[in-house]
Amino acid sequence: MSEGDGTAGKPRAAESRGRVVAAFAAVYLVWGSTYLAIRYAVETIPPFLMGGVRFLLAGLALYLWARLRGAARPTRDQWTTATVVGVLLLVGGNGAVIWAEQHVASGLVALIVAIVPLWMVLLDWLRPAGTRPRATVFIGLALGLAGLALLIGPDALTAGSRRTLDVRAALVPVLGSFLWAVGSIYSKYAPRPASSLLATGMQMLAGGAAFLLVSALAGEPRHFTVGSVSTASLVGFLYLLTFGSLVGFTAYIYLLRATTPAKASTYAYVNPIVAVILGWAVAGESLTARTLIAAAVILGGVALITLASANGVRRAVASDAEARQADVADALEGEEVAER
Repeated sequence: MSEGDGTAGKPRAAESRGRVVAAFAAVYLVWGSTYLAIRYAVETIPPFLMGGVRFLLAGLALYLWARLRGAARPTRDQWTTATVVGVLLLVGGNGAVIWAEQHVASGLVALIVAIVPLWMVLLDWLRPAGTRPRATVFIGLALGLAGLALLIGPDALTAGSRRTLDVRAALVPVLGSFLWAVGSIYSKYAPRPASSLLATGMQMLAGGAAFLLVSALAGEPRHFTVGSVSTASLVGFLYLLTFGSLVGFTAYIYLLRATTPAKASTYAYVNPIVAVILGWAVAGESLTARTLIAAAVILGGVALITLASANGVRRAVASDAEARQADVADALEGEEVAER
């Protein structure tokens, strides 16, 4: 086998594709299942306190594992980056959703959070030397939002809340979605340690510490005792710690580096489908024809975004190859002229 036949890179390419597929499966399925786990965890554990302990423990495990495997000690600048990303994603994104659901119907909060992919596409476009999205991407985003709106339905938007909508509270998840998108884009392009595990652990440590600060300011520790934690809440917390944080969040950070923001953010459309199916299978929640139709619409939007992003990457690679060939041809032509 010669070095120039191109076969040497095929196993590596296949391995890379396998990792991307596994990461998408983790983000789609694991994060979708965390909705059910959160439901049980927050029954007897304060939400911000749970988030802080969850991410601190997961971050410490990832950090120590990465260092034991030979990762270099992070620099002060790398800690700064990790703190910014951890606070934006965990406290800004998750924290806003947790707080808003105390004042706004959960269906409306879920619909608002679904604008994350749109924020990410726009931010990735507006950044210096950003990527201009194809029209198909916007069509896919609109289709995903329409499917999610159909999934939630008008009844769910007002369920459990007869009072008038608290507009200020409803704006909190809008801000949280924006902060999550900013943190995701920043994480993709900001300098960070070479080890993805180390970087993720640092982000969780920083975000978990900030979460505990929010919990203390909210007075949660004063009203919490370990003895009051139920078995269901403990199981939900352990699932969130292992699968939600160690597996799901690590996979998401990997996807931000390995693929486009538009493709990585499609979790916001698929997660509700997984949550609804698990709610039907485990908690006995209803699964209607409208849900199945909405699932098909959402997956159609995801497919459009994925295909558009893949075509854009292939065209960019092809254009780059053509440009290099043109440069080589110009150089050879210049050498011929010089010889003459």
